[in-house]
Amino acid sequence: MEQGTLAGPLSTSVANLCRRLQPQVGPRMAAGFAEVLRRLGAPLQVAVAGRIKSGKSTLVNALIGRRVAPTDVGECTRLVTRFQYGTVDRIEVVMRDGNKEVLPFAPDGMIPSTLGIDIGKVSHIEAYLTNAVLQDMTVIDTPGLGSLDAASVRRTENLLGNTGKHRKPDDDDDELDGAELDDVSKHAVAGAEAVLYVVTQSVRADDQQALAAFTAATASRDAGPVNAIAVLNKADTIPAESVQGADGDVWKAASILAERQAATLKPKVADVLPVIGLLAESAETGAFTSADAEGLRQLSELEDDVLETMLLSADVFTSWECDVPASTRMRLLERLDLFGIRAGVQAIRSDPSITAGGLRRTILDASGLEAVRARLNTVFAARADGIKAAAALASIAALAHAAEDPAERNRVRDAIEVLLAKPEAHQLRVLEALTLITSGAVDLPPDLTEEVLRVGSNADVRVQLDMPDADRAALAERALERAGWWRSFASFGATPAQSRVAHVVHRAYFLIWQQLREGK
Repeated sequence: MEQGTLAGPLSTSVANLCRRLQPQVGPRMAAGFAEVLRRLGAPLQVAVAGRIKSGKSTLVNALIGRRVAPTDVGECTRLVTRFQYGTVDRIEVVMRDGNKEVLPFAPDGMIPSTLGIDIGKVSHIEAYLTNAVLQDMTVIDTPGLGSLDAASVRRTENLLGNTGKHRKPDDDDDELDGAELDDVSKHAVAGAEAVLYVVTQSVRADDQQALAAFTAATASRDAGPVNAIAVLNKADTIPAESVQGADGDVWKAASILAERQAATLKPKVADVLPVIGLLAESAETGAFTSADAEGLRQLSELEDDVLETMLLSADVFTSWECDVPASTRMRLLERLDLFGIRAGVQAIRSDPSITAGGLRRTILDASGLEAVRARLNTVFAARADGIKAAAALASIAALAHAAEDPAERNRVRDAIEVLLAKPEAHQLRVLEALTLITSGAVDLPPDLTEEVLRVGSNADVRVQLDMPDADRAALAERALERAGWWRSFASFGATPAQSRVAHVVHRAYFLIWQQLREGK
């Protein structure tokens, strides 16, 4: 999706609604419609969020395919940074008063660690890159929750719509107030329509709170399986012996732990996937070089018992007396850590003729990034039209709610209802039902909740109907049966709130049946 184009038919319908209503409303609401149209024409906005030191920036670099986001503690790690597509690489430092300062990238290609500007006056950073991946997705890097710097926390919480929720009694109110974003900047940094949430070995209470608070950052749409996934980063640091059923395998331990975390965060996220951000960054950004491949080859020639001893810890690995220079080992440790070094050496011993490119591929495979990318495509990219249209409609509804003129307010609300009544817009009703479920506004028994999530969070009919091997006739029969069940539940067994969701699910099943019957 190129900048300025719309994600699909749902976004087009919402854009047409905005254009049709603009001449019929006052200047303030018309300006709001213009902002909605701008966001609809922009790539999907994905916020990478999580606690401080969870490895967010390293993962951002891997996703972009360039080592550009600073990972060491510095000025820029305390700021929200938006990475978006541009025809020329450049950095714009957006000030809180709306002014901008244009800066070059550092000689190493990264955002400078020091901006040379009073950081207290900075709203956020806009980084424009020629990387093709950013044509479809703008990536928003955040400072992280749990930072000791109250201003950094406030910037992140403004992005996540979490203003004031984690304020401690001893916080300096003046410093917190000084980090408030102006209206222009809020539009710039609070436009996230989806979130990639980074956790480490244990999900904390404020991880769940942050996901719940994602509501305001997505125009009052809660985080849920349609617009949020999580990754268990630094998977290689999990002690395999601490996870029952892992059988001493680190990656198996990480996968088991990720499944547990998915159950804890459900239904706020579609999935939790293990990943090793450091390996992903090294493999994808060119940080792993032919010299590093040669260093791994030298290590592979060491005696087994010597190498196993060296791989016990980072200190032993760098200080052990051997033929591989200490500087080479230090660089490998910085790029791959012990887990990646072991994977590289094993690859060489299995195939002595493996090239530097082959080793890079091995390291990428060991990182788990490809699975994360595939899930991003499934959850975000393939559903960008629905995500963006639903977020835009929520923004329009919020504009109507804030309107002072009752006639204007009713005109907008009526237009929304007309749009939602169209069969092709039913996906938006389904997304609304998912939001009601994931936010806790509507409570259903666990089996029915699971069914709503399955129907609303997947595009594959077989997955929606939970019949992976069924033929078309069986699928159609199942869809019609479930449509009838939900219609009965809506009429006779549900509370008013449940009935609202049930009618939507009934309609979803009916449309699936219709689609199957017509052979589409």
